[in-house]
Amino acid sequence: MYSGKTVLLGITGGIAAYKMGYVASGLVKKNANVEVMMTENACEFISPMTFEALTKNKCHTSLFDGEDGGKIMHITLAKSADVILIAPATANVIAKLANGLADDLLTSTVLAATCKKIIAPAMNVNMFSNQVTQDNIKKLREYGWEIVEPVDGYLACGDVGTGKMQEPEVLMAHIERAIACEKDMVGKKVLVTAGATREALDPVRFITNHSSGKMGFAIAKEAMLRGADVTLVKAFTTAEVPKFVNIIDVESAEDMFDAVKAIASDMDIIVKAAAVADYTPENVSDEKIKKKDGDIAIPLKRTTDILAYLGEHKKEGQFICGFSMETENVLENSSKKLQKKNADMIVANNLKEEGSGFGTDTNKVTFITKDGAFPQELATKEKVAKAIFDRILDK
Repeated sequence: MYSGKTVLLGITGGIAAYKMGYVASGLVKKNANVEVMMTENACEFISPMTFEALTKNKCHTSLFDGEDGGKIMHITLAKSADVILIAPATANVIAKLANGLADDLLTSTVLAATCKKIIAPAMNVNMFSNQVTQDNIKKLREYGWEIVEPVDGYLACGDVGTGKMQEPEVLMAHIERAIACEKDMVGKKVLVTAGATREALDPVRFITNHSSGKMGFAIAKEAMLRGADVTLVKAFTTAEVPKFVNIIDVESAEDMFDAVKAIASDMDIIVKAAAVADYTPENVSDEKIKKKDGDIAIPLKRTTDILAYLGEHKKEGQFICGFSMETENVLENSSKKLQKKNADMIVANNLKEEGSGFGTDTNKVTFITKDGAFPQELATKEKVAKAIFDRILDK
């Protein structure tokens, strides 16, 4: 994902500079080439040697430092970068960048760069809220910069308020979105359902299944990374929720159906990856439960078939992908489901296959389409998600 990519980190003089060691280390672990530029003031907070040890590259601190063989360092760095992250970004550097000033290595390099630029402001709450700073941030946004907004918290100066830089994992998520893969889904609207719905039996108990949401989340994240506008309808999950997607939380299968129904017609691609509980209690009164001892015979009714509804109401040009969880006759049952539900693709997996199914980090699936069955090797759910969209986009 990061192999062959160069991330240029610009670090300015703020107390949060120490956090950038975690960012640099995390990017190197993902096989990115990391170049670091530091302002003179940044060097007062953390040593350039730290970044040289982490990245195995020289840390650049001066406009005239390191010119070699006719190379002009700020031009060389600008041309090499696939993405630039300025963090922490002081009010002073933000003002320089917003107004095209180039009086040091960092600002000169940024002015010469044509790649994606991300900036994470970090400063005292009053400095951040000052109208001058806000106007400069607005100007950068209008110039195409991506702003990683600071959060509320206890600041180094002792004040409490907005001005705290986002944590390293958030900064890395912004970098990942910028360079992880080709943006071949820009302009597409994608709806993904994920997780396990719950059907209440009474105020305490419910019917559900073992879905963790990992597969659905991987699908939503892959679509987001490829540039799509993603809406995730999420039931109960235990996995980490992907960033940069629109979240709709639901509880029951009917809740999920209502959420999907309300927005389905606006979507270009719909992937139903949620493991919906098939049944919901019917006509169960509190009085009946109180009167019976031991096991309770509870009448059940089928929940709304979301995939069938989507197939019946599919708009022209819309692609619908469903999932099939089978323990036997996987291909036969999944092929029938494809036709019956009027879907464009079914992702079938056998719950008896080692490494597949609920709660795992891997999956071994077969894509079922009108053109036949396409078995996939056992792979991480992230790689399965990539293969799903490659198939949808017919790559």
